[in-house]
Formats: sequence, C-alpha cells, structure tokens
Amino acid sequence: MTSVAVALAQWAADFEPAPADLELADRSLLDTVAVTLAAREHRVTRLAATLPEGARWAVAGHILDFDDLHMPSTTHVSAVCVPMALATGGGPRAYLAAAGVMARLGTALGWRHYSAGWHATCTAGAPASAAGAAVALGLPAEKIAVAMALAVPAAGGVQRAFGTDAKSLQVGFAVEAGIRAARLAAAGADADPAALDAWMELVGGDPAAVDVGGPAVPDGLAIKIYPCCYALQRPISAIAELAAPGLDPAQVRRIVLRTPEATVVPLIHHRPDSGLQGKFSLEYSAATALLDAYPGFGSFTDAAVRREAARRLVSLVEVKLDPGGNWLLDGELEAEIHTSGGTVLRTSQQFPPARPPSAAQLQAKLADCVRGLDTDPAAWTWQNAAGALRQFLPGPAT
Repeated sequence: MTSVAVALAQWAADFEPAPADLELADRSLLDTVAVTLAAREHRVTRLAATLPEGARWAVAGHILDFDDLHMPSTTHVSAVCVPMALATGGGPRAYLAAAGVMARLGTALGWRHYSAGWHATCTAGAPASAAGAAVALGLPAEKIAVAMALAVPAAGGVQRAFGTDAKSLQVGFAVEAGIRAARLAAAGADADPAALDAWMELVGGDPAAVDVGGPAVPDGLAIKIYPCCYALQRPISAIAELAAPGLDPAQVRRIVLRTPEATVVPLIHHRPDSGLQGKFSLEYSAATALLDAYPGFGSFTDAAVRREAARRLVSLVEVKLDPGGNWLLDGELEAEIHTSGGTVLRTSQQFPPARPPSAAQLQAKLADCVRGLDTDPAAWTWQNAAGALRQFLPGPAT
C-alpha cells in the first residue's frame, strides 16, 4: 500500500483548483483574516507577538473560536491553512492543497482520535501545514512527502487545553512546525514518509481510510455565527429560538438539554469562570442565549461569564446525554425551558444556523470583526491580506 504521505503529497503536487474550490478559498480568506483581526487586542495575541508570522497569525485566528470548521474531521482548517499560505506567499493553491490534506488526514484520524482527547486541528494541522508550505515553495511530490514526515513530531495538541491560552498557541505551533519542515525538506533534509502512517496508527487513525478523491475540501467548511466552540452553535440557536418571543430570563426556573454524548466531547467546562472557559461550556451557552440578544464578542468576556444572572442560569441547566454518536452534530439537540409561571417551552434542532452562511450573514460578521479599523474586507485578496495582518496585528518589538 502506498504510504499516506506519498499519496497525499502526490495529490497536493498534482492539484489544480476548480472554480468551486477557488470560491471556497476566497471565502475562507475573508472569514479567517476577519476573525484574526478581531483578536488584535487580545492578551494572547500580544503574548504571541514574538512568534514567526504564520504562527502568530494562526494564534490570533483561533483565539476567539470564531474560525471555520471541517465537520467530518473536526478540524479548524482555515486557522491553520490561511496563515500558512499568507506567510509563505503560496496563495489559494497552497491554501487548498493544505486544506485538502488536513481534511483528508483528519477524517482518516476519525472520531475515535478526537474523542480520545486529541486536538485534531493540531494533529492533522502540522502535516497539512508542511504540505501547503512545500507546495508554496514549488517542491515536487517526493519532497512534499518528506516535509509531512518531518512535521510528525509536532503533530500533537490535546483538548485539555480548551478554555486556556494553550488552545490557540498550540495551533500556532503546528503551523510554524509545518512551515519549518517544508523549508528543511527544500534544503535537503530527509525523512521516511512512512513515519506518517506509523504515527496515524499510534494515535488511533486508519491510514487505509485516506481518500484523495473529490473536491479540494470534501464536504466543505462550516462558518461560525457565534464566537465559540462549534458544539455550542446548535444549543445557542435552539435556546435563542425559545427566548425570542420575549421570555424574561428572571422567570426561568429550569433548563433541560438533551443531546447525544458525542456532541459534548469538547464542552469540558461546566461552571465556567472566564470567557475562554465559557466558549466550551454547554451550560453557559444556555445562559448567554437567554441573556444576550446576540451572543457575540461581549458575551464571552470574563465579566460576562461572571454575571450573577449568568451564574444563576448556569446552575439551572440539566444535561441529559443519550449514549453514542460519532460527530459534533449527531442526532438532535432538544431543549426545554420551565418558567416560574408553569409554562414549558420546547424545541429541537438538528443543524445550527448558517451552514453555509448567506452573503448578508458573512458580510455582517466581517464588519463586526473589523469595526474600528481602516480596512475593507471586500478589498482583501490573497496578494494583499498579509499586509492587513502586518498593519493591524502586533509583531516583534522593533
């Protein structure tokens, strides 16, 4: 059997994007640069300012958890692949080559890998970053495979980092490791491509499941409407639907959420005490959906999570998990709200809103992300977007 690295490297070397692939790439560029700039004043963005460009842009792009997601692989594809492509000057072809490798590799790693506690964005992201950077450097297939193998030592990252600075930082580390691996391969460093297969088996993946068919990114990418874990998009939408008729949060006495247990794997913070923890709390998702007209950036600050009204609502949430499931949107989420007047409101949702987003929804998101900045997302291209990041994001002190 051809090794995974060799098969993916040959695919990346031969890849020629179709119009639909380029459309996805352009949308991903706008969405990723916008959410990266939205984190321009974040404490972790400042901490990461000394990292190389690709790494620090990836950190900022992932801090707010507002970046896109590839559902079958449970990976944040563009938080890795856009910064890599911009830092290396590889453009949409390097982005799509990396995104395709990441989606396929992450899908072959599978739900077992993710549910075991790995952060698949990093594990699949480091070899993908290497593949994309190698394409940007114009390397042949055999060198792309070497670059992916050289990135194996960096293919780590765990979900225990969720809700902490480490989550976004480890994404940046994966991006930089991939770029470094590609440059080493270009300089003549050697490695056994089969190392990628061996690593996959060690972390629970199935090398035989890698499929190089289909479009650049099979099944496309999900764009977030709320700046938090994708596993919270559905519950926020469901609770907001029940709150829409004018429900007074002070009248809520009980909140019941029923969902398959697979859908809460990354939601590890049940009594959050910070904005970052709130982004991974099913209980807080109900609170913000009830308290805030739109759960946006302001809903996931430390102060917002610590609101007395939010803490009260968090304490009222009862989570009932049905056994099984194998992805974040398995089954349906059922929500009940019991009020002090005896009313019981119920709803259920299978899919979160805006998958994919409408043009108006995406434009509203972009505008919110760059509010106060002298830049127009409509003018961003693969040729000039790096300039916008350099202009507005902190870099090494000079």
